[in-house]
Amino acid sequence: MSTFIATLQCPDQPGIVHAASAAIVELGGNILENHQFTDPGTGQFCMRTRFETGSASLDHARQVLAERLDHLAPRLGVRDEEQPRRALIMVSTADHCLADLLYRRERGDLPLDVVAVVGNHRDCEPVAQRYGVPFVEIPVTAASKDLAEERLRELIEHHDIDFVILARYMQILSPALCADLKDRIINIHHSFLPGFRGARPYHQAYERGVKLIGATAHFVTADLDEGPIIEQDVVRVSHARRPEDLVALGRDIERTVLARAATLMAQDRVTVVGRRTVIFSQ
Repeated sequence: MSTFIATLQCPDQPGIVHAASAAIVELGGNILENHQFTDPGTGQFCMRTRFETGSASLDHARQVLAERLDHLAPRLGVRDEEQPRRALIMVSTADHCLADLLYRRERGDLPLDVVAVVGNHRDCEPVAQRYGVPFVEIPVTAASKDLAEERLRELIEHHDIDFVILARYMQILSPALCADLKDRIINIHHSFLPGFRGARPYHQAYERGVKLIGATAHFVTADLDEGPIIEQDVVRVSHARRPEDLVALGRDIERTVLARAATLMAQDRVTVVGRRTVIFSQ
């Protein structure tokens, strides 16, 4: 038996579920899991269906679903669950998010094929080596930014990357690259933005006496830290916490939130609708 994951997005209209179900029946399939949602603001219908079949290949499943759903003009994806998504992780000097993602992948908790780690510094190379993942240094300066992004594009194409994870990568990507990789780059940042811009956000938060700190995983767009949100979380803090305490708590919540977002992406549970996301959780 093969297990496939089908994702669909199209304007809402009668007969979508019937057409998809009929195609799966035609493939000799049995639906194991199904989620659907119609966004009231845009009228977009989103669906994620996980099904098994013993009588169809991946290519045949894609063909039948595409033909039976063609009249809906959908954005359709069909993937063999046994073939994990391929990701590239980008880092700068902080290693906590990278180490957590690679640990989860090694333990089997993150169903993702991490093909390579790219850093604009070499600080995180030992972590990548520890987990047997190739490390590629691509330095970035004002003069070399275009060349650096061209090298990145080559890596993404060469390795057939599905999406990119910015695990505390401290460089701003160009609008052109953001547009070319739309809905394929996820980032993690402290949820103080845009309230605490610039350097030392945890120290700014301490000075303002915040009672909650958190982190947000979101898609990268040309508008800095304004992309559709995938995952968020917060933790309460008291007045007794020092700035270094907030930094440590921030590291913990950043890696947890990013890992959740990466898992959702790896399992095809994220659909972008306008400026929002639809998340089909388990």
